Amino acid sequence: MELIIESLRKNYGQKEALKGVSFALHQGVYGLLGPNGSGKSTLMNILTGNLQGTSGKVLWNDQNIVQMGKDYRKILGYVPQQQALYPDFTGVRFLSYIAALQGLTSREAKERIHYALDVVELSDVSGKKIRTYSGGMKQRLLIAQAILADPKLLIMDEPTAGLDPKQRALMRNLIVEIASDKIVLIATHVVSDVEWISKEILLLKEGELIRKGSRDCLVEEVKENMDSVMKKDAKELGLEDVYLYYFGEQYDETDLL
Repeated sequence: MELIIESLRKNYGQKEALKGVSFALHQGVYGLLGPNGSGKSTLMNILTGNLQGTSGKVLWNDQNIVQMGKDYRKILGYVPQQQALYPDFTGVRFLSYIAALQGLTSREAKERIHYALDVVELSDVSGKKIRTYSGGMKQRLLIAQAILADPKLLIMDEPTAGLDPKQRALMRNLIVEIASDKIVLIATHVVSDVEWISKEILLLKEGELIRKGSRDCLVEEVKENMDSVMKKDAKELGLEDVYLYYFGEQYDETDLL
């Protein structure tokens, strides 16, 4: 399986949000990092079919996703940043509603809902109303709806927003578990969410893809670019240092950019 982005541009009047972005993704987890205004949201909206680019194209296995239409939506799972849930629905009722929208048969829906609830560890509260769920439980329910139809492409926008460190760690483990046969793209400002689970990191700045590579390759590149004094005084570098090097701003995992 392959997702290819070719020379993707998006203009909002005179503002150019994406400037000819190109890359290819294959099976595995990818992290998309960038500061506020880098074009992450625009890119995610195009990849999920909620927005069309001004020029360029997105291909799934050599097919244009715009031309694929509903066939593309069948292979797509999306975890939005905003928790747009129905507070008076129970967890299982919400997933049943999503299953109906996705065209699953009653038998398929029953099997997939059971699987999804089990994977995100919500089976024991599936009969409770969503309004009683914690923030972490709501995030896990959003993941459950995204994997309900066993998508081959999973797009996640800030999947750990509002979660505490323990919940973020659990979410990372969950992503690794469900990503064995999928392409998973995670847009986030929390570097630790993607540092150790991603096969590659994509760095987006001012609408341009400035780097794409493994965590170790990016760290080594930054290290090589340091002058001798900085190298001598530097601690062991990590992806946070890569973020600071390329984006030149103070990094704080508690900030929502």
